[in-house]
Order: sequence, then structure tokens, then C-alpha cells
Amino acid sequence: MSIQSSIETKLTEAFAPVRLKVLNESHLHAGHQESFDGTGETHFRVRIEAPAFAGMSRIARHRAVNDLLAPELKAGLHALAIEAAAPGEATRW
Repeated sequence: MSIQSSIETKLTEAFAPVRLKVLNESHLHAGHQESFDGTGETHFRVRIEAPAFAGMSRIARHRAVNDLLAPELKAGLHALAIEAAAPGEATRW
């Protein structure tokens, strides 16, 4: 299973989102390190809207997602941008 598929599955099962987009942004980071050409699954952006986030602070939402995806982060996922919202909250996406 790809890292992206694993992220999508875990987020769906844990938070039952009404909107979910997992974007592989690895290509945007090519050249940041001499040995990195931007291929693979190292940098992701998660945009998730779920009722489970209602009443949670931004930090609590980020902690919940980071805790859930800790195995992926330990296995080589280098960067994870999280945009989490509850239904009805304004988003920029």
C-alpha cells in the first residue's frame, strides 16, 4: 500500500470526513537537499473536514492527525501539512 493510500484509509476510518484531500507535494521540494529529486512520497498536505474536529482547537486537531499517522512519519514521511476543519468552518480550500 502506498503512503498516500495508507494516509487516506486511516483518516477516513478515524475521522469519517465529509471532505478529504491528500495531496502529494513531494515534487515541490526537489532540490531542497542535494540528494532529493522530488520523487516518491515524502511530503504531503492533508485537507480534511470532519465532524470529529468540532470543538477541538487547531493544535488538538493537528495532534490527533499526527498521532494517527505516527507510523508513516517514522517510516519516511518527511513533512505533513495539515488543514483540518469542522463542518461549517471557513476554509481556504
